[in-house]
Amino acid sequence: MGILETIKDPLDLKKLASGDLPELAAEIRDLLISTVARTGGHLGPNLGVVELTIALHRVFDSPRDRILFDTGHQSYVHKMLTGRAGDFGTLRQEGGLSGYPSQAESEHDVIENSHASTALSYADGLAKAFALRGETDRTAIAVIGDGALTGGMAWEALNNIAARKDLPLIVVVNDNGRSYSPTIGGLASHLSTLRMTQRYEQALELVKNNLGRVPVVGAPLYETLHGVKKGLKDIFAPQVMFEDLGLKYVGPIDGHDEPAVEAALRRARAYRGPVIVHVLTHKGHGYAHAENHDEDCFHSPAPFDVETGEERPRPHSWTNVFSEEMVKIGAQREDVVAITAAMLHPVGLAAFADAYPQRIYDVGIAEQHALTSAAGLALGGLHPVVAIYATFLNRAFDQLLMDVALHRLPVTVVLDRAGVTGDDGPSHNGMWDLSMLQVIPGLSIAVPRDAVRLRELLAESVGIEDGPSVVRFPKGALPREIEAVGHLGGMDVLRAGDPDVLLVAVGPMADICMDAATLLDAQGISATVVDPRWAKPLDEALVLAAAAHKLVVVVEDGGRSGGVGDAVARMLRDADVDVPVRTYGIPQRFLDHAKRQKILTEIGLTGQDLAREITEAVAKRSPVLERHPARQV
Repeated sequence: MGILETIKDPLDLKKLASGDLPELAAEIRDLLISTVARTGGHLGPNLGVVELTIALHRVFDSPRDRILFDTGHQSYVHKMLTGRAGDFGTLRQEGGLSGYPSQAESEHDVIENSHASTALSYADGLAKAFALRGETDRTAIAVIGDGALTGGMAWEALNNIAARKDLPLIVVVNDNGRSYSPTIGGLASHLSTLRMTQRYEQALELVKNNLGRVPVVGAPLYETLHGVKKGLKDIFAPQVMFEDLGLKYVGPIDGHDEPAVEAALRRARAYRGPVIVHVLTHKGHGYAHAENHDEDCFHSPAPFDVETGEERPRPHSWTNVFSEEMVKIGAQREDVVAITAAMLHPVGLAAFADAYPQRIYDVGIAEQHALTSAAGLALGGLHPVVAIYATFLNRAFDQLLMDVALHRLPVTVVLDRAGVTGDDGPSHNGMWDLSMLQVIPGLSIAVPRDAVRLRELLAESVGIEDGPSVVRFPKGALPREIEAVGHLGGMDVLRAGDPDVLLVAVGPMADICMDAATLLDAQGISATVVDPRWAKPLDEALVLAAAAHKLVVVVEDGGRSGGVGDAVARMLRDADVDVPVRTYGIPQRFLDHAKRQKILTEIGLTGQDLAREITEAVAKRSPVLERHPARQV
């Protein structure tokens, strides 16, 4: 029986002898590697926080002390140490463990976060609540790293945290990059310990007060001594900017030296005020294939072979097509530049960066800055393409509205992983964009149904020069290509039928709608299927097409509230067309993690489900249909 199997609660971890911890860390890494090799997931970040997470749970008393991970994809080890090691094989599987903290799973999971740079604000509020309620024995601990400290919200939080010297709050900076040199040696350790004692602060204040009374030389002498202190810290602790904010700082600490991390956390806890604990970790630590993976140290690999580190082949995807097309557009247009928010490879901009290294900007996890920087690039005569995950556009709505659209700037936003994404759970489904974006004046939204249309619509989008545009597509393999059989204005007619039902298939929903139309035929219902191509603005030809049918059905892979269906209904009302409109899309609730197709089936977005619903809707309006042979039992 391994040590990990005996850990049912953090209290069990505290009972272990320090000599058992290296073996426990090895067992954790083995389970991480073997599980993620099968399920996919965030491997590199979690391999890097094994010793850090062990130390956190040995020093603090979760769940009374609140440990927050930013981002939450660093929480796999935390899950194992809080009683979920036995279920870890279900990671990211339907009905199994989430790839992020989950309140439904454990009282030790405080926030269900996968959007970065938020934990410091949560911790600020928690620590203030502890103080106000007189709970002096509780501590809020925010573990931030893996790029999350590049987000502006984190620095807004630090600014507020620094203003309250009495908050029991610890910020663990998990530094797994190469931007800071490690500090080693006894003197550095001594300085860290000294700075964390109240006696040091009291002594410094005493010297300041007494020297201040000495005429002429007192104040300059104190400033000189204080400068020496600051100079030493500049040498031995490069992160003095935290102390310049008024925050106590410990580190840097070797994040893979568990006793050292544990000692630093104990000093920080004893201080009972805001403290930065800076730990240096290596992404992918302990698994050579991850450590030597140049692209991202196996940040989030697909299933892979443990022995070779080779990932299973992935099908040609929407992202691949976008990547190829961006390189072509870059060759044709020297004014086209690209922006990514720490997602160069995942959003498909790596090939563009290789081809045009002077025209790519990675701004870190800072979507707000990305959009307003894009506005500046557009003001400077360029056409920026900002490629981000659809779920992360939520964070930059105001910038797209007020900094880009208000100035009618030619910025193209490409939203990868739009609609249902599946495995990463509720925070990653890109289901909000079609609702949010409808309210932005002058914005055009393209929704391609297949690879051919993605190429066409991306080219059309970067050709728009009098306002912003959006191109959105889902995660995963490409659907079959569906050619148009005709055109209505700028819309593609995918299937011509008698005037029973007009099926408006928004982008990748075209395949489902074509299946539904075939099934409706068997029920004696003829359906016309159109792809609007542009979900905003809608083509005026849609009004005439709707008026010629008995029922309009809009199918979209976005939230039903305020989406394309609502825009179609509003358009028809404004034109005094009284044909009924039914909308099918994603229900306005947070969806549990599962495969994309499983979720689409669960929420009724399949050809069979649509055909059944539409048949019932038509039957209510047509007594003749009720007597159709296909309807008889």
